[in-house]
Amino acid sequence: MMETTKNLYDEVSIRTSKITTNLYSTSFSLGIRFLHPSIRKPIYSIYGFVRLGDEIVDTFFNYNNSKLFQRFCGDVYDALDNRISINPILNSFQAVVHQYNIDRKLVDQFLHSMQMDLYKQKYDQEDYKEYILGSAEVVGLMCLYVFCNGNQELYNNLKDQAMALGSAYQKINFLRDLKNDFQVLGRTYFPSLDMQHFDDNVKKAIIEDIEKDFRKGYEGIKRLPQLARFGVYLSYIYYYNLLRKIKKTPSSIILQKRVRISNKHKYAVFVSSALRYKLNLL
Repeated sequence: MMETTKNLYDEVSIRTSKITTNLYSTSFSLGIRFLHPSIRKPIYSIYGFVRLGDEIVDTFFNYNNSKLFQRFCGDVYDALDNRISINPILNSFQAVVHQYNIDRKLVDQFLHSMQMDLYKQKYDQEDYKEYILGSAEVVGLMCLYVFCNGNQELYNNLKDQAMALGSAYQKINFLRDLKNDFQVLGRTYFPSLDMQHFDDNVKKAIIEDIEKDFRKGYEGIKRLPQLARFGVYLSYIYYYNLLRKIKKTPSSIILQKRVRISNKHKYAVFVSSALRYKLNLL
């Protein structure tokens, strides 16, 4: 009876992570739906964990978010050590870490980058690389553990490409959220960026760097196991289209508002991508 009760709680935990994913990100939610059913729940669990950590440092300003984050870190390690948590999102995440033998160093690096957001406002080149490693690249690696499902050789072969894709996504987020990060959060992630002199030339240089990561990441997508390839490809297509829109948007507009892709456009992009995939054009 006790085991049955725990199984029910585990299912509640996974559904909590899924709800979190669906409410916070329509694009990732759509991408996850096109993963094989056997790996959707683990990816929901990873995203729920990442989203929770990010929210503490980015939105809980009416509270002592530094104290809350330290408590969160303690709860994370307690969940990993004891294989259970009364926080449903952490409970589902720890189960994935143990099931797929995810390197705990990746968890450490993610938490470190989130902690940087509590005290860092300007980033030099070294800080920038360090932050992207923990906030994005290791998240791609956590997902890769799930996609490879114990195939260490495949994981090692795709590791660099997965990190490049995560890096590209994060840099696009930085560019998209430039106004909010600077005006609301007081942060400037791009190294040596003077917001008073952000122009189309600066934007172009940033985009060229992102495109290098994208090309490398795309090569990895083509080599992913079949059960993961299409879902990851859809996330790539979404971010590629977002980058294209940013590319066409004058730098002065980026400083005034967040560049978005409407849900209607997202669905249209996903439908066309599905057709390309079925025609073996990936």
